[in-house]
Amino acid sequence: MVSRVIPVDPFDLVIFGATGDLARRKILPGLFRRFCSGQMPEDARIIGAARSDMDTEGFRRMVAEATREFGGGRHCEDGTLEQFLERIDYEAVDAMGEGGWEALKTHLRPGTVRAFYFSVGPALFGALAERLRHFGLADDESRVVVEKPFGHDLDSAKALNATLRQHFHEDQIYRIDHYLGKETVQNLMAVRFGNMLFEPLWNAQYVDHIQITVAETVDVGGRGGYYDKSGAMRDMVQNHLMQLLCLIAMEPPARFEPDSVRDEKLKVIRALDPVDYHHIVRGQYDADDDQPGYRAHVENPRSTTESFVAMKCHISNWRWAGTPFYLRTGKKLRARASEIAVVFKDAPHSIFGPEAGTHRNVLSIRLQPNEGMTLGVTIKEPGPGGMRLVDVPLDMSFAEALGPEAEEVPDAYERLIMDVIRGNQTLFMRGDEVEAAWAWTDPIIAGWQSRGEVPKPYDPGSAGPDDALMLMHRDGRRWRDIRV
Repeated sequence: MVSRVIPVDPFDLVIFGATGDLARRKILPGLFRRFCSGQMPEDARIIGAARSDMDTEGFRRMVAEATREFGGGRHCEDGTLEQFLERIDYEAVDAMGEGGWEALKTHLRPGTVRAFYFSVGPALFGALAERLRHFGLADDESRVVVEKPFGHDLDSAKALNATLRQHFHEDQIYRIDHYLGKETVQNLMAVRFGNMLFEPLWNAQYVDHIQITVAETVDVGGRGGYYDKSGAMRDMVQNHLMQLLCLIAMEPPARFEPDSVRDEKLKVIRALDPVDYHHIVRGQYDADDDQPGYRAHVENPRSTTESFVAMKCHISNWRWAGTPFYLRTGKKLRARASEIAVVFKDAPHSIFGPEAGTHRNVLSIRLQPNEGMTLGVTIKEPGPGGMRLVDVPLDMSFAEALGPEAEEVPDAYERLIMDVIRGNQTLFMRGDEVEAAWAWTDPIIAGWQSRGEVPKPYDPGSAGPDDALMLMHRDGRRWRDIRV
């Protein structure tokens, strides 16, 4: 199999916050990998912009260091990196003032795609958008990319959307969620809508339940100040897990086009039932022998912010009525794993008798660490001695199925940035999606605040609080092992 790399049109990409952690770890190394792949045209330009008093040569040295550290070792020593650096410039810009904007404008060329990446906090979105228009850097063909968080609640999300729409049309705004750029997430749509095998079974008649897990082994790290005001519900469920839920549950769009896909996702969010408080478990990781606990990490000894959430959700529509969706996410858990598991119902009658045991088909979509899909099927165990049944996986690991080409699969940021240049918003969140997600999330948060609930403690390296296990056990089900 030969992968096809389709070059994009010439572009000028301005990265605000270009000296920050996200730019160093993801954006700039990702652009370098696209350059190495041949997807970046010869006359593409990348302009870093930040408060730092730095010249272009200093910024290029920073980009070189970031690329060597986070670029996966791609062609750094054969002159390719130097060629990439020639396409990079830098201007010091005051996001809240007047300094640097006219100089920044001189780097932009007529007749090329102009994109502006806001790799900064949401508090600066409005100021940047206003100045891009005021100084004539952006026009009605330009694109702006904004990072989460897209607000802190429904009111702030509406205000943020209104601020951006004062200066840009909705079709110019790209709200980036890197989970949607993962290869497996897009393969989920291919599996669902490209194979007749699955679509007839993708409903409450055949699916017993669906589990969505995003587990992390790391603590809150240097994000303690932000995280303690956010928590797992705002930081992960309202966006990442919500988007995965929409893709797994949505109806087939008429076409694979931005608004067709996003219309169907919006219908899922609006069909979500309010969550009963008995169906939510919040947790907060404790200290262990070697590491401090959550409260020490965020320097708040009385914090009631959750680092873990598990919940049971229902979607009130014809396809999914009666089928529960179990979501969980947390930090300092046993393993780093992101998985969507579609658990099909038992066969209506077993001809093999009770001694054959219970066997279920499970479609597992792994987002990390090893992207791929596994379909569990039931077969006869080899050997004499009667009809003994065993479950075996039909495994499609990208690394095994594609061989060396799996290493060439672009990561999420690479793919999404190239989609911005193409003007393709399919994998980006629309403003009404964001607001609908907050409209569902806000009552859940308000409910546990009004009840004065305190998160359940859990041991680092575990699967989360015991109450999360009971959430499933009460229904006669169990969480899949996050060691996988």
